[in-house]
Amino acid sequence: MTYELEKYYNKFCEDKRLLRKYGQVEYITSMKYIHEFLRDNKETKVLDVGAGTGRYSVELANEGYDVTAIELVKHNLGVLKSKGSSVKAFQGTALDLSRFEDNTFDVTLVFGPMYHLYTFQDKVKALSEAKRVTKAFGTILVAYCMNEYSVLTYGFKENNIRTSIEKGKLTDDFHVISQPEDLYDYVRIEDINKLNEEVMLERIKIVAADGPANYMRQAINCMDEETFTLFMKYHLSTCERIELLGASGHTLDILRKK
Repeated sequence: MTYELEKYYNKFCEDKRLLRKYGQVEYITSMKYIHEFLRDNKETKVLDVGAGTGRYSVELANEGYDVTAIELVKHNLGVLKSKGSSVKAFQGTALDLSRFEDNTFDVTLVFGPMYHLYTFQDKVKALSEAKRVTKAFGTILVAYCMNEYSVLTYGFKENNIRTSIEKGKLTDDFHVISQPEDLYDYVRIEDINKLNEEVMLERIKIVAADGPANYMRQAINCMDEETFTLFMKYHLSTCERIELLGASGHTLDILRKK
């Protein structure tokens, strides 16, 4: 699995995705909610699990926060370190944060790992580790790839639906069945709720991180700045609405350690 991720991220540039207009929707939204819980307190200790190339961790460190990053893929870690920030960056996995003591961080970000973990048990382990290293009443922000986005785009828009069904990649009610070779796993809100119940984390709120942006990539990328500003105003005013959550490309689940 590590080899497949290395191979994928050696070619895929996450920074470039988040810099395109459609990718900025997710980034701007996520940063808005991160800052809501940092509360401009520069004493806040932040852990970024699955930090990728440091799009979030480097920016937060540059703002003056105490940031530690864990990243599995060597290529991504090298890019992160090359940015010359104050981030304390280590290679490691979300499934084992044993280098950190219990109750160390005020805010923990888990923005990549849940995309690439396929079993309920591994997701529980990653979420449990994030909980363990987070201080009591601290905040954990977890990102997920959503099921309906995958079915509607890859399945129907790109005309892979019949092949996916024939290969056993979908249940009868159209829930994606992912394997490690698929690289990404997709969930529904009830799957996320089940994880939170298992790990005993309290939800503060859940957000449609990019809402309809991934369905509108070309249109958003072509927007002038005034129109894009209006789109972001619309998105940020609606991204907590429950009717938009399941169809979003990504969700951001914001949790409190009890």
